[in-house]
Amino acid sequence: MYRSTELNNNLKRFPDLIGGIIMDLQDQLKNLFPEHTPSNETEKVEEPTIWLQEDPLICKYEKRKGKATTIIEGYTGATSDFKQLAKELKKLLGVGGSFKNEQIIIQGDYRDKIMNFLKGKGFKVKRVGG
Repeated sequence: MYRSTELNNNLKRFPDLIGGIIMDLQDQLKNLFPEHTPSNETEKVEEPTIWLQEDPLICKYEKRKGKATTIIEGYTGATSDFKQLAKELKKLLGVGGSFKNEQIIIQGDYRDKIMNFLKGKGFKVKRVGG
């Protein structure tokens, strides 16, 4: 069993032990990759650019088979851009949805969140229905 003085001495050495372990890992990495120079800068990942249109996107609410759905339509750009936008919206909201007939269909009533997201992206948005 530890006495309190032994425990205090061990706790005082703990930062040195951790520092030694980290230095050992850095030395091992230097041995494995001698030509690598570590940098402190983080790499910026460019987000895919989506074509912004002059006409507003229409964000509307409908009930389909008794369930709430939010529909975004009116995008005149490339279909791949609209699909990418649908993917980002579904990921942001954590809900299901689909892209059909030039419409993004999101499960649930998320008009406010979707409109704020689209405005943040630079789109003009018009709310229709309710």
